Amino acid sequence: MLMRHLCIDLGDVRIGLATSDSMGICATGLETYRRVEPQKDIEYIASIVKRENIGRVVIGLPVNMDGTSGERVEKAKAFGEELSKFVDAEIAYQDERLSTVAGERMLIEAGMRRDKRKKVIDKIAATIILQTYLDSH
Repeated sequence: MLMRHLCIDLGDVRIGLATSDSMGICATGLETYRRVEPQKDIEYIASIVKRENIGRVVIGLPVNMDGTSGERVEKAKAFGEELSKFVDAEIAYQDERLSTVAGERMLIEAGMRRDKRKKVIDKIAATIILQTYLDSH
């Protein structure tokens, strides 16, 4: 079944967004969204889901390195529950451990300066999270 995916890397200040192709094979960074307030954030992402014809939203779960869930995992799940009220798309979750670290390493190896890395790291992390999800499903 053909379905586009949207991945959300939820941060306190920024949200990284990535999408897949319609075959669900390849993840591509979409944007880094600067958070405004919870309701506006949800509405903005819901508008992307509608505009991009997204069938499944994958939210990164910031699981602790020892595999336990903390407050940030609960925030991610609460965000997913709230978003589900505004979109007609399935909500799924993906362990995001080390996605930001991997993205940072890729950008450093590409020679990107620190100030520029900060602007794109969330989008890159979302791309890594989504590609991991696509590869495992």
